[in-house]
Amino acid sequence: MRNKWLVMVAALLAASPGIADAQQARHTTPRDTGLILGSVEAAVRTPVRRMENLVVTVDLSDRRLYVTSGNTVIREYMVSVGEEGYDTPNGQFTIERMIWNPSWTPPPSAWARDKKPEAPGSPGNPMGRVKIFFRAPDYYIHGTGLTSSLGNARSHGCIRMRNIDAVELARILMINGGADRPQEWYQETIANPTTSRTVTLPRPVRVRVRA
Repeated sequence: MRNKWLVMVAALLAASPGIADAQQARHTTPRDTGLILGSVEAAVRTPVRRMENLVVTVDLSDRRLYVTSGNTVIREYMVSVGEEGYDTPNGQFTIERMIWNPSWTPPPSAWARDKKPEAPGSPGNPMGRVKIFFRAPDYYIHGTGLTSSLGNARSHGCIRMRNIDAVELARILMINGGADRPQEWYQETIANPTTSRTVTLPRPVRVRVRA
């Protein structure tokens, strides 16, 4: 019975190549699964290396974001995805731009009717410490203080991460997308949360979002 169950699971994974690639790497290859970091300051001090064939894969059903290099999962993060009626879009995208310490402007949607703009660093700013455009101009991967939402479908279409994880991911993308900065740049950016900084990646990074 157990062998029959394993065969059925393998067949289901084979039918979904994008998910199968990430999950096979997740279960069969050594990897880091995100770091145990106590602060965003620690996240910008942690060494990050360059990788070959870097791809970001978001599994909407798993509520996980994978950073892969070839067939190896380098990082794995829990995320929050779009709730019913505000679904996160599926498809193939590229990350070309990000904003550290972003401001927030309420979108022209019913749920945001009573919201007001929030400045960078404001406690009420839902974008956290960095927002990473994966389908411009409206969909981002971004930090959040609402960590209770992670692992659930709670957003309005964007992909939420812990602020610490979003900062680590942004550094990985910058270093591998040709936009690395000196260590002092990251430290100054984190130390000055009310000052926004925009970064463009000379080498855009591929993103796969799968149901």
